[in-house]
Amino acid sequence: MQPIGKTIVVIGLILVVVGLIFWFAGDKFSWFGHLPGDIRIEKKNVRFYAPITSMVLLSILLSVLLWVLRKFF
Repeated sequence: MQPIGKTIVVIGLILVVVGLIFWFAGDKFSWFGHLPGDIRIEKKNVRFYAPITSMVLLSILLSVLLWVLRKFF
């Protein structure tokens, strides 16, 4: 059970750090979700938003982060 506890603590610390970053520098990330390739359709009664480019970028960043964490743990 000890490795599970360490994993939960590390995930919790990462979430706290990410939360603090967004709390103190949230206005610096206003570009996220408005990248070229993010589909936005707005009509009278319909709004459709598909953040394709933003999610690809987020996926790449998380993949690199997990790869680095796996190398050290």
